Amino acid sequence: MLKAFRAVAVGKYLIFLSLVALVYSSASMQSYAQPSSPDGTDVQPDAAFQQWLQALIAEARERGISDAIIDQALVSVTPIPQVVSNDRNQAEFVETLDEYLEKRVTDWRIQTGRERLARHGDVLAEVAAEYGVPARFIVAIWGIETNYGNFTGGTDVVRALVTLAYDPRRADYFRRELLAALQILQDGHIDHSDMKGSWAGAMGQSQFMPSSFVNYAVDFDGDGRRNIWTSEADVFASIANYLSQRGWQPGQRWGREISLPDDYHERAQQWSQGDASFSCSVLRRHTVQRSLAEWQMAGVRTADGAALPQADFPGSIILPDGHDGRAFMTYPNFRVILTYNCANNYALAVAKLADSY
Repeated sequence: MLKAFRAVAVGKYLIFLSLVALVYSSASMQSYAQPSSPDGTDVQPDAAFQQWLQALIAEARERGISDAIIDQALVSVTPIPQVVSNDRNQAEFVETLDEYLEKRVTDWRIQTGRERLARHGDVLAEVAAEYGVPARFIVAIWGIETNYGNFTGGTDVVRALVTLAYDPRRADYFRRELLAALQILQDGHIDHSDMKGSWAGAMGQSQFMPSSFVNYAVDFDGDGRRNIWTSEADVFASIANYLSQRGWQPGQRWGREISLPDDYHERAQQWSQGDASFSCSVLRRHTVQRSLAEWQMAGVRTADGAALPQADFPGSIILPDGHDGRAFMTYPNFRVILTYNCANNYALAVAKLADSY
């Protein structure tokens, strides 16, 4: 009798625990279930994030962003942890130059770039003539950024920018980009569901950040839209307009590989930037700009030992992999490429690809 009573009691207790677990699980799912990130990872933002998000929503409203856009893009948004990890481990800064070039200036990319130059020759010629930027540099950036439009990224741009705006490392910059992205949605250039891009929030075949879209995107095909997602004409013109507006010098090279005199490193301090401040931080790793004649007098030569060319524009020296690595003389147009992506390896990849066509 006692055993039967105990069995019934234990059974009822187990049923009670099961019901409690079921109710708790259901409540937890309702309270905490969030949209999945592209890699399938669910994210549960903490109270600090929710407070930050509400302040962001209030700022967006003050800037004229409609409740419809806010509901679509912000109300249920959650961070993507992988984005922060990517931001800490960018290939431009963790790979050697040769490793970086080997992965990006490939035979396929060279051959495909040549084919694209021929296929789009007419429109590229028009764009090059209008903006003063050679077609090969336009196509090289297109190729490095998105494999000639084949991979533009599948991450929700707003969600990526929310993640980076909340992360303290470059919060102010990414908050401005996030607000610009919301304005693009507000202006009807693209629907939120189609605003996909890289983990860093870069969009379309040109991989423009939202502020670059606002400032430099061009409707070159004349259809009334600045369409960097599906219109090659708009993509080419937008890249060219960006480079032109940032100071591209028609008729100038980007630079060249060089050989240094044996005592260069002993004298290098005299050409150091010191504590100079630049909007692109890697420029601190360049030497000061000097005329090519001055570099010639200092013993600098081309990679094959010939004299430097005679030209009236300045050059600065970079050693991407340090003292024992390759050396390059870079000209003002190299600095323009750096404004697209502030990494010496990136700018060298664009330059080398453009030279290979």
